[in-house]
Amino acid sequence: MTTLDELAQLGAQVRNLADRAAITEVCDRYVHHLDADRHNDTWFGSVFTADVHLAFPFGEFKGFEGLAGFQQMARTTFERTHHLAGNYTIDLHPGGDEDAARVRAHLMAVHVRRPEEPAAHFDIGGHYEAELTRTAAGWRIRRFTFDLVWNAGQGPNPGH
Repeated sequence: MTTLDELAQLGAQVRNLADRAAITEVCDRYVHHLDADRHNDTWFGSVFTADVHLAFPFGEFKGFEGLAGFQQMARTTFERTHHLAGNYTIDLHPGGDEDAARVRAHLMAVHVRRPEEPAAHFDIGGHYEAELTRTAAGWRIRRFTFDLVWNAGQGPNPGH
């Protein structure tokens, strides 16, 4: 192997590590915004593509307009939330697409009800799969599917 080959291999490894770090950061940014910025919708573009599609056991939401509806439901149903995500498995460039990635991660969240409602939490645990795309502004989530493994308490919709 020549020095040029070694440099090319090293460059590819650095790009791979940089992509993984940026993807992990956007996934972390999502759960951070869910808790810290739940009363505004200005952060959507820093995490999602404009045509994002989110799927949860209680509903699906498309685009920033759908995401705003989802956030409004959360704001009016829960006083506070606390999300934790981790154990990221990142598949870079599925199908050879340099601008695509898939992530699988675990997610747990506590949703605290509003004071005028029964003193109960809606707690969840599960995992999600996300498809990301590289944009001019960096990696963004374009599809997010949450698989609920367990829950305790009354969800946002009766029966969930």
